[in-house]
Amino acid sequence: MKKTLLTLAIIGTLAAGVLAGCNAKKSDDAQTVRIAYFPNITHSQALVGMEEGKFKKALGDKVTIQWKQFNAGSSEVEAFLSGSVDIGYIGPGPAINGYTKSKGDLQVIAGATDSGAVLVSRKGENIKSVKDLANKKVAIPQFGNTQDLTLRFLLANNGLQDKTKGGNVEIVAADNPDIVTLLDKGSIDAALVPEPWGSRIQKQASADLVLDSNKVWRNGKYPTALVVARKEFIKDHPDVIENFLKAHVELTDYINTNKDKAADDANIEFKTLTKKALDKDVLKTSFSRLSPTVDPEKNATKAMIDMSLKVGFIKEKPADENGLFNLDILNKVLKAKGEKTIN
Repeated sequence: MKKTLLTLAIIGTLAAGVLAGCNAKKSDDAQTVRIAYFPNITHSQALVGMEEGKFKKALGDKVTIQWKQFNAGSSEVEAFLSGSVDIGYIGPGPAINGYTKSKGDLQVIAGATDSGAVLVSRKGENIKSVKDLANKKVAIPQFGNTQDLTLRFLLANNGLQDKTKGGNVEIVAADNPDIVTLLDKGSIDAALVPEPWGSRIQKQASADLVLDSNKVWRNGKYPTALVVARKEFIKDHPDVIENFLKAHVELTDYINTNKDKAADDANIEFKTLTKKALDKDVLKTSFSRLSPTVDPEKNATKAMIDMSLKVGFIKEKPADENGLFNLDILNKVLKAKGEKTIN
């Protein structure tokens, strides 16, 4: 009997230790937040927030931020699916794809930027419209990203298709910095890219502007960047999400009311990330083409679900389109600031 009681006591002690360890691990996990972003001006809140230390201040000294840099959304989605990222700035196309692939685990928690992407062409190609892209090579930052989705939708609306679907437009994926070189060398004929790469291509490669940011789709009233997070992380760490969104909202307001200063801040961080600052004229043009916002533009984002289905990025519509959005904490932050909430 004594041996049995001793054995049970030992088991109980070990079980308590295991449980305590699990709880400690969960607590420790909350101390490191992994945030994804691109070195794009369309992710201006991330760039300005990093430069100004706004997120670090909002999350507090007990939280360590690990910034995770990506070139485009498809690779960021893979990071989310593997559980190696918690919060991220990302385009709506990959956000939709991630929500579908994860069966609802990736959710939009705020908007970030409307518009901010342009279609440019190599000088002398005489490309005046989307229809002129027939028999041309067109670059996008990554297959499956928002510009890829938008380009394929534009082609379909103009009676064109990419070569893999039997059409005559060759779509080429390349990192944004490489697209500048490819266009300058004549290896591609056009590109649909986010800022600052559109403005940079125009200057460095003397490229022609085919579609300005307000002509690509919906007069520019569509998201180029959103903020997403893992559903499990939102549930387990609502305080972290709330503090992050407080900084995000403040940064959005700051950028909209102090564009010149915010542009300079973003450029400092951009130089740190890419080893080269943007020229002042490129920086100014880039910022003039985007609209920082916390509104995820639900109607436009939902329309992109149909676009994703049409071009084959997703095989079927999500069972719950509204489940893509989780704006409760954002609205709590907006309400506390006396700002308009988002339905």
